[in-house]
Amino acid sequence: MGLSQLTLVAPQRYPDPEADALASGASAILRSARTVATLDDALAGAALAIGFSARRREFAGRALPVRAAMQEAVAYAERGEVALVFGSEMSGLSNAEIACCQLVATIPSDPAFSSLNLAAAVQVAAYELRVAAEGGEVWRAPAFEPATQDEIARLFEHGERTLVALDFLRPTHPKRLLPRLRRLFARARLEKEEVNILRGILARIDERLQRAHQAD
Repeated sequence: MGLSQLTLVAPQRYPDPEADALASGASAILRSARTVATLDDALAGAALAIGFSARRREFAGRALPVRAAMQEAVAYAERGEVALVFGSEMSGLSNAEIACCQLVATIPSDPAFSSLNLAAAVQVAAYELRVAAEGGEVWRAPAFEPATQDEIARLFEHGERTLVALDFLRPTHPKRLLPRLRRLFARARLEKEEVNILRGILARIDERLQRAHQAD
């Protein structure tokens, strides 16, 4: 998600081969991680600290859903560093650690299953932060040349002739087939190459029908 500054507070094991194995190509972040003895040391110099917790805290600061909290994080980042604070896998953040944070962020979830694994919580938070900062833009599929109205009209005429030859469409009793096919073609927003493919399929059907009639 583009984050690279990792601070570990009194880690039990660091460095650790298991962490390197789980890093999945991001071992550089582990190697450059900063280790400190206390949370106060970790938060020194931060303009805003956001603690993550699913539990209600009596003396916590303002609590926000993670999406709103990450939007505030982006706004504060223009003035200084922002720290996202996560507790341990087993117990999360203590009340004293939450008190060090100006904001508390909660990931909305089923109240009966509100506690997420640490890695899952970090991933959700990092994703929401990236969307807040970058707008959630993703790659786009290439755009191909659209078919023209006359090309689609000729495809429709060709299809109608073939369906009649197949005895699938009866000109005297067309019912709603043709209007529905027109609607389908309009909704599909066909590309020029797609029209050519469909015309090729129809031509092959026409060829087979012609051979069958000649055989008869």
